[in-house]
Amino acid sequence: MKILNLVFHPNLQGSRNNNTWKTQLEESGKITTSRDLYSEYPDFQIDVEKEQALLAEHDRIILQFPFYWYSMPPLLKKWLDDVLTYNFAYGPDGEKLKGKDMQVVVSVGGREKFYSGFDIFTTVPDLLRPFQLTANLTQMNYLQPEYMFNADAAEQVTIEEFGRQLVAKIDDPKRSNPRQYLYDSMSSDLETVYEDLGIA
Repeated sequence: MKILNLVFHPNLQGSRNNNTWKTQLEESGKITTSRDLYSEYPDFQIDVEKEQALLAEHDRIILQFPFYWYSMPPLLKKWLDDVLTYNFAYGPDGEKLKGKDMQVVVSVGGREKFYSGFDIFTTVPDLLRPFQLTANLTQMNYLQPEYMFNADAAEQVTIEEFGRQLVAKIDDPKRSNPRQYLYDSMSSDLETVYEDLGIA
Protein backbone atom coordinates (compact mmCIF):
# COMPACT_ATOMS: atom_id res chain seq x y z
CA MET A 1 0.00 0.00 0.00
CA LYS A 2 1.35 3.40 -1.04
CA ILE A 3 0.43 6.13 1.45
CA LEU A 4 0.52 9.87 0.77
CA ASN A 5 0.56 12.22 3.76
CA LEU A 6 -0.50 15.78 2.95
CA VAL A 7 -0.03 18.20 5.84
CA PHE A 8 -1.80 21.57 5.74
CA HIS A 9 -0.51 23.78 8.55
CA PRO A 10 0.48 27.45 8.07
CA ASN A 11 3.28 27.14 10.64
CA LEU A 12 4.17 23.48 10.77
CA GLN A 13 7.53 24.00 12.49
CA GLY A 14 5.74 25.85 15.28
CA SER A 15 3.12 23.15 15.75
CA ARG A 16 4.00 20.61 18.41
CA ASN A 17 1.26 18.16 17.47
CA ASN A 18 1.14 18.22 13.67
CA ASN A 19 4.91 18.41 13.32
CA THR A 20 5.33 15.55 15.80
CA TRP A 21 2.78 13.35 14.02
CA LYS A 22 4.29 14.06 10.61
CA THR A 23 7.73 13.07 11.93
CA GLN A 24 6.41 9.92 13.63
CA LEU A 25 4.64 8.82 10.45
CA GLU A 26 7.75 9.45 8.35
CA GLU A 27 10.06 7.63 10.78
CA SER A 28 7.71 4.62 10.86
CA GLY A 29 8.63 3.77 7.28
CA LYS A 30 4.95 3.28 6.46
CA ILE A 31 4.53 6.54 4.54
CA THR A 32 5.49 6.53 0.87
CA THR A 33 5.35 10.30 0.38
CA SER A 34 5.05 13.04 3.03
CA ARG A 35 4.59 16.72 2.17
CA ASP A 36 4.22 20.09 3.87
CA LEU A 37 1.83 21.89 1.49
CA TYR A 38 2.14 25.37 3.02
CA SER A 39 5.90 25.13 2.51
CA GLU A 40 5.46 24.01 -1.08
CA TYR A 41 2.81 26.59 -1.97
CA PRO A 42 3.43 29.73 0.12
CA ASP A 43 1.84 31.78 -2.69
CA PHE A 44 -1.20 29.43 -2.91
CA GLN A 45 -0.38 28.74 -6.58
CA ILE A 46 -1.04 25.01 -6.63
CA ASP A 47 0.52 22.77 -9.29
CA VAL A 48 -2.66 20.88 -10.15
CA GLU A 49 -1.04 18.35 -12.50
CA LYS A 50 1.58 17.46 -9.88
CA GLU A 51 -1.04 17.03 -7.17
CA GLN A 52 -3.28 14.90 -9.36
CA ALA A 53 -0.35 12.70 -10.40
CA LEU A 54 0.57 12.11 -6.76
CA LEU A 55 -3.03 11.22 -5.89
CA ALA A 56 -3.15 8.76 -8.77
CA GLU A 57 0.09 7.09 -7.63
CA HIS A 58 -1.01 6.39 -4.05
CA ASP A 59 -3.63 4.15 -2.46
CA ARG A 60 -4.33 5.92 0.85
CA ILE A 61 -4.43 9.71 1.11
CA ILE A 62 -3.96 11.35 4.53
CA LEU A 63 -5.23 14.90 4.95
CA GLN A 64 -3.60 16.19 8.15
CA PHE A 65 -4.52 19.64 9.48
CA PRO A 66 -5.59 21.70 12.51
CA PHE A 67 -9.20 22.85 12.89
CA TYR A 68 -9.56 26.51 11.93
CA TRP A 69 -12.81 27.98 13.24
CA TYR A 70 -14.42 24.52 13.11
CA SER A 71 -13.24 24.02 9.55
CA MET A 72 -10.10 23.53 7.46
CA PRO A 73 -7.12 25.85 6.79
CA PRO A 74 -7.57 28.00 3.67
CA LEU A 75 -4.89 26.24 1.60
CA LEU A 76 -6.63 22.89 2.09
CA LYS A 77 -9.91 24.40 0.85
CA LYS A 78 -8.15 25.81 -2.20
CA TRP A 79 -6.36 22.49 -2.78
CA LEU A 80 -9.70 20.67 -2.79
CA ASP A 81 -11.20 23.25 -5.16
CA ASP A 82 -8.25 23.24 -7.57
CA VAL A 83 -7.18 19.58 -7.56
CA LEU A 84 -10.40 17.56 -7.37
CA THR A 85 -11.56 18.59 -10.80
CA TYR A 86 -14.41 17.46 -13.03
CA ASN A 87 -13.53 14.31 -14.99
CA PHE A 88 -10.59 13.68 -12.68
CA ALA A 89 -12.23 13.22 -9.29
CA TYR A 90 -15.87 13.13 -10.35
CA GLY A 91 -18.05 13.34 -13.45
CA PRO A 92 -18.59 10.85 -16.30
CA ASP A 93 -14.85 10.14 -16.67
CA GLY A 94 -13.82 11.15 -13.17
CA GLU A 95 -12.81 7.87 -11.58
CA LYS A 96 -9.13 8.54 -10.87
CA LEU A 97 -9.72 8.35 -7.09
CA LYS A 98 -12.20 5.48 -7.12
CA GLY A 99 -11.39 2.85 -4.49
CA LYS A 100 -8.65 4.90 -2.81
CA ASP A 101 -8.77 5.67 0.93
CA MET A 102 -9.23 9.12 2.47
CA GLN A 103 -7.86 9.40 6.01
CA VAL A 104 -8.47 12.66 7.87
CA VAL A 105 -6.17 13.48 10.82
CA VAL A 106 -7.09 16.60 12.82
CA SER A 107 -5.73 18.49 15.80
CA VAL A 108 -8.61 20.07 17.73
CA GLY A 109 -7.72 22.99 19.96
CA GLY A 110 -10.87 22.84 22.08
CA ARG A 111 -11.62 20.48 24.93
CA GLU A 112 -13.70 17.37 24.37
CA LYS A 113 -16.66 18.68 26.38
CA PHE A 114 -17.20 21.39 23.75
CA TYR A 115 -17.75 18.71 21.10
CA SER A 116 -20.30 16.61 22.99
CA GLY A 117 -23.12 17.07 20.46
CA PHE A 118 -25.52 18.20 23.18
CA ASP A 119 -27.39 21.50 23.43
CA ILE A 120 -25.40 24.17 21.56
CA PHE A 121 -22.46 21.86 20.84
CA THR A 122 -21.59 19.69 17.86
CA THR A 123 -19.24 16.75 17.27
CA VAL A 124 -16.01 16.49 15.32
CA PRO A 125 -17.46 13.91 12.89
CA ASP A 126 -20.31 16.34 12.19
CA LEU A 127 -17.84 19.11 11.37
CA LEU A 128 -15.89 16.74 9.12
CA ARG A 129 -18.99 15.78 7.14
CA PRO A 130 -17.85 17.76 4.04
CA PHE A 131 -14.84 15.43 3.79
CA GLN A 132 -17.09 12.38 4.00
CA LEU A 133 -19.33 13.81 1.26
CA THR A 134 -16.24 14.59 -0.83
CA ALA A 135 -15.08 10.99 -0.43
CA ASN A 136 -18.53 9.76 -1.45
CA LEU A 137 -18.57 11.96 -4.56
CA THR A 138 -15.09 10.86 -5.62
CA GLN A 139 -15.84 7.19 -4.82
CA MET A 140 -13.15 7.03 -2.15
CA ASN A 141 -13.33 5.05 1.08
CA TYR A 142 -13.82 7.48 3.96
CA LEU A 143 -11.84 6.00 6.84
CA GLN A 144 -12.76 6.69 10.44
CA PRO A 145 -11.29 10.14 11.23
CA GLU A 146 -8.48 10.41 13.76
CA TYR A 147 -8.47 13.50 15.98
CA MET A 148 -7.08 14.72 19.29
CA PHE A 149 -8.80 17.25 21.56
CA ASN A 150 -7.12 20.02 23.54
CA ALA A 151 -4.22 19.89 21.11
CA ASP A 152 -2.86 23.35 21.94
CA ALA A 153 -2.47 22.59 25.66
CA ALA A 154 -1.67 18.87 25.47
CA GLU A 155 1.52 17.58 27.05
CA GLN A 156 4.17 16.26 24.68
CA VAL A 157 3.75 12.70 25.96
CA THR A 158 0.04 12.85 25.06
CA ILE A 159 0.82 14.14 21.58
CA GLU A 160 3.40 11.41 21.02
CA GLU A 161 1.04 8.68 22.27
CA PHE A 162 -1.61 9.82 19.80
CA GLY A 163 1.06 9.65 17.09
CA ARG A 164 2.06 6.11 18.09
CA GLN A 165 -1.56 4.98 17.89
CA LEU A 166 -1.87 6.64 14.50
CA VAL A 167 1.26 4.91 13.22
CA ALA A 168 -0.01 1.54 14.44
CA LYS A 169 -3.18 1.70 12.35
CA ILE A 170 -2.19 3.93 9.42
CA ASP A 171 -1.38 1.09 7.00
CA ASP A 172 -3.98 -1.42 8.20
CA PRO A 173 -5.64 -2.72 5.00
CA LYS A 174 -8.77 -3.71 6.93
CA ARG A 175 -9.55 -0.03 7.43
CA SER A 176 -10.31 0.30 3.70
CA ASN A 177 -13.69 -1.21 4.55
CA PRO A 178 -14.67 1.34 7.24
CA ARG A 179 -18.05 -0.15 8.16
CA GLN A 180 -16.67 -3.65 8.65
CA TYR A 181 -13.63 -2.29 10.48
CA LEU A 182 -15.86 -0.33 12.87
CA TYR A 183 -18.09 -3.38 13.43
CA ASP A 184 -15.07 -5.59 14.14
CA SER A 185 -13.60 -2.99 16.52
CA MET A 186 -16.88 -2.67 18.42
CA SER A 187 -17.22 -6.46 18.63
CA SER A 188 -13.69 -6.75 19.98
CA ASP A 189 -14.33 -4.04 22.58
CA LEU A 190 -17.54 -5.79 23.62
CA GLU A 191 -15.74 -9.11 24.03
CA THR A 192 -13.19 -7.39 26.26
CA VAL A 193 -16.00 -5.99 28.44
CA TYR A 194 -17.58 -9.44 28.71
CA GLU A 195 -14.23 -10.96 29.69
CA ASP A 196 -13.69 -8.28 32.34
CA LEU A 197 -17.15 -9.04 33.74
CA GLY A 198 -16.45 -12.76 33.66
CA ILE A 199 -19.36 -13.55 31.36
CA ALA A 200 -17.45 -14.25 28.13
